[in-house]
Amino acid sequence: MKIKEIQDEIVDEFSMFDDWMERYEYIIELGKKLPIIKEEYKTDNNIIKGCQSKVWLQGEQNDDTVVFTADSDAILTKGIIAILIRTFSNQKAADILQADMDFIDEIGLKEHLSPTRANGLVSMIKNIKMYALAFDSKN
Repeated sequence: MKIKEIQDEIVDEFSMFDDWMERYEYIIELGKKLPIIKEEYKTDNNIIKGCQSKVWLQGEQNDDTVVFTADSDAILTKGIIAILIRTFSNQKAADILQADMDFIDEIGLKEHLSPTRANGLVSMIKNIKMYALAFDSKN
């Protein structure tokens, strides 16, 4: 599936919920389904700076795609990174770099987060794009 198709799917899923409490619960559920990151990747080098809670992000190149794994010590943050992993993992680095982030605004995520969590979201996206840039420059 292409990034835009995944983003549209996420927007559709979020549109099923009437209020933000239901959306928060859904985000937490997504976090619970996030594949567990290997302990060896839970290092200071993989911690995303700018997040209120601890978020570890690991990216690896697998043939012509980038595969991400992540974890967080906070349940809501884990759900947020799960949304980003679902969107960008197993995608080509160039496609990740070109992807727009409008779907974040479409689901209303940024406006319903505390300022520190919203900053953390921006940092997560920035780190994903940095991995993509590093892998894209190798090709």
